[in-house]
Amino acid sequence: MSAITVEQLTKEFGDVTAVDELSFTVESGELFGLLGPNGAGKSTLIKMLVTLLRPTAGTATVNGHDIHDERSAVRDSLGIVFQEPALDEELTGAENLALHGRLYGQRTDERNRRIDEVLELIDLEDERDELVEHYSGGMKRRLEIGRGLMHEPSVLFLDEPTVGLDARARRDTWEYIQKMNAQSGISIVLTTHYIEEAEQLCDRVAIVDDGDIVALDSPAELKSSLGGDVVTLDLESDDSIPRLCDHLETASWVTDYTTAAGTAHVTLTRGESRIAELVHLADDADVRITSIDLHRPNLESVFLSVTGRTFDEREGDGAVAGTGTGKYEGEQHTASTDSPCHNDAAPSVERQQ
Repeated sequence: MSAITVEQLTKEFGDVTAVDELSFTVESGELFGLLGPNGAGKSTLIKMLVTLLRPTAGTATVNGHDIHDERSAVRDSLGIVFQEPALDEELTGAENLALHGRLYGQRTDERNRRIDEVLELIDLEDERDELVEHYSGGMKRRLEIGRGLMHEPSVLFLDEPTVGLDARARRDTWEYIQKMNAQSGISIVLTTHYIEEAEQLCDRVAIVDDGDIVALDSPAELKSSLGGDVVTLDLESDDSIPRLCDHLETASWVTDYTTAAGTAHVTLTRGESRIAELVHLADDADVRITSIDLHRPNLESVFLSVTGRTFDEREGDGAVAGTGTGKYEGEQHTASTDSPCHNDAAPSVERQQ
């Protein structure tokens, strides 16, 4: 049985479609990535899957439970780590885990067993009795991930798990995520806008843009689909783009190309050896190049190939749904009334210890 099945899932906020008829599956034990620029719809998708937002249309199952009709069962079977910190810094690491265990009704012996297991998994045994306010950023993030595992969920959602961490803490967190996936066999859905993070961690990656999945496969297959390196040419004039395109069409060694305002992204084989030929081709077209960049294939190259924009360009062009301002974001927050503590779906608290 698939860990997650999504069918035509859609979320609209007024005139804005934040998630547009998405369909995909996440296999049991898989580490599945949702990669895209900020505002692409990743977090909205996650909030629907964990029942914090009701879909406008479509449906999904999580661990076999329907997100419409079995909301409590969905919540009981998953763990989630949001972008925003949610630790009590006046408690110790162990006390934070114990509080989470109580919320999920774990009795004392079960709770203590899980605290020991989780602290070992996230390598915080020695810091278990330290106040969280004294933890580093990376330690806090590991504790948040560990807290999401306390009740032994079947599926764990990690929403931008390394945002705000320095490079060392980010790589340490990657190590713990991989270790957790390998040792527990838990299915993990990870959202990120970090290219390297998706390439390093994920078995498969869905590249998300403007509420839609534009590509889905393993990182290796996605990169190999490009057929070469990408050379970015910044041009002196937008008017020269049609002339350049005419000449690119005649070059057999050009696999593909996309253009934007003042820029051409050219995919070709053996990019480092073709740059001189590309410059000559531009000269023949009477096109003046102001700068050249060579990019080896990565997942951003895939995004560029299928959308015609880089991540930065996509975030800056004002076309991405949910950029964090205006009507969409406000409606997103007010729509999230079905929180995990909403009384019809909250996990029961074990009072008899």
